[in-house]
Amino acid sequence: MSWLTVALCQIDAVVGDFEGNIRRILGALASAEGSGADVAVFPELVVTGYPPEDLLLEPDFVAASERALAAIATHVGRCAAVVGYVADSGGLRNSAAVCAAGAVRGVAEKELLPNYGVFDEQRWFVPGAGDSPVFGIGGAPVGVVVCEDAWVASGPVARLAGAGAGIVLSLNASPFRAGARAEREEMLARRAAETRCAIVYVNLVGGQDELVFDGGSMVVSPDGSLLASAAHFREDVVVVDVPFAGAGPEGPPAGLVEVSRPRRRGGRPVPGPIAAVLDDEVLTYEALVLATRDYVAKNGFAECVVGLSGGIDSSLVAAIAVEALGPDRVHGVAMPSRFSSPGSLADAAALADGLGIDLRVIPIEEAHGAMLGLLAPGFGDRPPGVAEENLQARIRGTLLMALSNKFGWLVLTTGNKSETAVGYSTLYGDTAGGFAVIRDVPKLLVYALARHCNAAAGRPVIPEQVFTKPPSAELRPDQRDDDSLPPYEVLDPILEAYVERHATVDDLVAEGFDAAMVRRIFDLVDLAEYKRRQAPPGPRVTSRAFGKDRRMPITNRFRASLPPGENGS
Repeated sequence: MSWLTVALCQIDAVVGDFEGNIRRILGALASAEGSGADVAVFPELVVTGYPPEDLLLEPDFVAASERALAAIATHVGRCAAVVGYVADSGGLRNSAAVCAAGAVRGVAEKELLPNYGVFDEQRWFVPGAGDSPVFGIGGAPVGVVVCEDAWVASGPVARLAGAGAGIVLSLNASPFRAGARAEREEMLARRAAETRCAIVYVNLVGGQDELVFDGGSMVVSPDGSLLASAAHFREDVVVVDVPFAGAGPEGPPAGLVEVSRPRRRGGRPVPGPIAAVLDDEVLTYEALVLATRDYVAKNGFAECVVGLSGGIDSSLVAAIAVEALGPDRVHGVAMPSRFSSPGSLADAAALADGLGIDLRVIPIEEAHGAMLGLLAPGFGDRPPGVAEENLQARIRGTLLMALSNKFGWLVLTTGNKSETAVGYSTLYGDTAGGFAVIRDVPKLLVYALARHCNAAAGRPVIPEQVFTKPPSAELRPDQRDDDSLPPYEVLDPILEAYVERHATVDDLVAEGFDAAMVRRIFDLVDLAEYKRRQAPPGPRVTSRAFGKDRRMPITNRFRASLPPGENGS
């Protein structure tokens, strides 16, 4: 049996931080070299960070990527390195450089450029020509592909296998969403079994604006079985002996590009570790923690502040923030009004005590009264309503932003996906802030993640009464969310069907939902686009998030709630 010792270098690159990314790459390379690896494999565009977006339109940025690669290559010794970077060769190309002995020995270019969901690669890159060679690394015939190239059955992996590759190295920047881990493993198993090649899949880890990369790098053997896997949501260097078929009587593949010579090997190949398989709720919670930690750190903040209402949403956001940053760097602010129940203030205090965070109480009644007085002449004799209610939310948003200005804290907003979808929020009020931690988390999942938080802590960090009391914005007497919205057990499935699965009214009626209710919810989603466009970014954890995933015009007369032929005017 022949094998190649491969180091899967799963690191957290920062977009545009060339010096920092070089340090991270060289640190992981040194670890791989010290472990006796033949080759260290890094994620897609690890030199620049992913996605660099329109920084790619800046010539100096592209030149910096190529200079950084050259600097990395000079430090590569016996252990080869496969590194993702941007090359400018008759157009920008998403590329992987194969380095050894102080130089770049060859380049593989990404051929299939995704242009769906959160991906816009055809905006910036031209596709590779499809002529990437097979490399001789440590005596193994190795092909190199970049991310999307592995997802097509008749694509680059098949071509490289046909050209004689026994191992394919796949560089990836594949963002997290629930269910993605199983889909990746299934796809890699199919591709390996089809081509009889072992596949080494190395994924980026870390938060980048709305995206969070979960790592979970893995190796699949030629028969499709899982050979090794790395942890999720943390940097890792996993070293594994990867088997491949030796050269037949016809010798090495034609056109083989020799990168490094074989090593003498003794004994048997050493299997790599296999990380624990976590369920989607746990993975989603960990994704939110990493996204929050990286957004705070990478954008130069040290501490954050959360408005604590005593409800489930703000409780979960505070718990995630503490997990991400530690209790000393998280501040809670309760801002009661005349409509706040004593229980809500007590629940916020109990949460702060359970988390070990600072809690400040700033009553807003005086400010609310003053604002109503200022507005009274303008409002005239119109009866009180939503305008007076929303003033409270806007006062709270102003107070949080004032604390942010004074102390440099990042404001974490607390709106969930269900509320964001239907516009159940106040512009410049509860939407005011810097990072929307649970923006892509439906309300029912909020409850499940909060339960996980308590279970992981082994104690009720989030008080039990927070789970059992009816959700309420507490902006008027005896207010409840279900006064304005259907129960979340009804609302969330309709939203998931419309937003994530493109379901129609007829589809949902066939599933048993009331037609009038479905039309009303569709209309609420469509009409709230202008609010969502002004809200802060938040991490994507579902199959289709608002923002990069779902891009709708604000000015738009089409209504999905209307039958075909009745739209437009």
